[in-house]
Amino acid sequence: MVTVLDEHERTMAFAEVALGQIRSLRQTAIPRNYEIWYVYATCHNAPLNKIINETLARNGKLTEADLEQIYETYLSHLKTTDRIDKVGARVIGEIDDVMRLINDALGMSASYDASLSGASERLAVAENRDQVKSVVDQLVKSTREMRDINKALEERLTLSKSEISNLQQSLEAIRAESLTDPLTGLGNRKYFDRMIEMAVQTALADSEPLSLLMFDIDHFKSFNDSYGHLTGDQVLRLVGMSLKQTIKGQDITARYGGEEFAVVLPNTALRQALMVADHIRRAVMAKELKKKSTGEILGRVTISVGVSMLKPADDTDTLIERADACLYAAKRNGRNRVICEVDPEYAAETQSAVA
Repeated sequence: MVTVLDEHERTMAFAEVALGQIRSLRQTAIPRNYEIWYVYATCHNAPLNKIINETLARNGKLTEADLEQIYETYLSHLKTTDRIDKVGARVIGEIDDVMRLINDALGMSASYDASLSGASERLAVAENRDQVKSVVDQLVKSTREMRDINKALEERLTLSKSEISNLQQSLEAIRAESLTDPLTGLGNRKYFDRMIEMAVQTALADSEPLSLLMFDIDHFKSFNDSYGHLTGDQVLRLVGMSLKQTIKGQDITARYGGEEFAVVLPNTALRQALMVADHIRRAVMAKELKKKSTGEILGRVTISVGVSMLKPADDTDTLIERADACLYAAKRNGRNRVICEVDPEYAAETQSAVA
């Protein structure tokens, strides 16, 4: 039997291991990182331990992007699954309660039907007023009982309808949360993968234009190294806010991963997409980054953007590959610029990659 003291000692040991790992790898002691290392210490999530050990063996460290990917892949979805399971259990409980009440009502209905049949037979042989009155009194009593059962059923069904509607809203909220990047409030990678696939299929089926912007924060690592991960998170939020203010309507925005973002532009040809991309670039650069703790001005953030447009023979992967190659060309050619697949920089980049 495990005592409270034993459990305290055991969990404190896990906590010390978690903090020790954070300290030795010089990571920020934020709740996400603590949770990763606490779970690692318990050895209850074998895939998480495996990927951490492999990454450390290969690179000797875990970057901010590594930690975020590990959390998203091996921990965050478990919380969502738990919440969905709890809501599902409540829905099942509601259904069970209503089914019990319906069964009671069916039993009462059968009893009432039998009572009516018996009353009909008794009335047929009644010989005086008192006998008729007895039959009628019994019918009135049975009718009242049936009415009360029906009223209770109606009230319970009304409550259940309201409760199930609330649970449905909870599921929708969980679903939305599972597709949202918590730091920037944009769609996450899962959201992007799902939405771009749908957008590409629609554009190909309807022969409509579609463009993709892939962009990356310039020198993002230097922000983290110079000012810490909290400032790095502030940079990501700044870019996310710029996207929210710039991109509207049917266009799809997402944090693709790490410091990389993506925008899908349905019904948008390349020339218009370039204008949107440069508008985003300018909007980001217009914002001044200030360190919250000291008020120190840290300068301006810039982004590099790659733009591709859907071709008839394309699929999602080839569209992304070209936009990514354009992004890489933008970074190789000075950063803080927009490169598309018809620019000479992109042609040079692809020739270099083939060579």
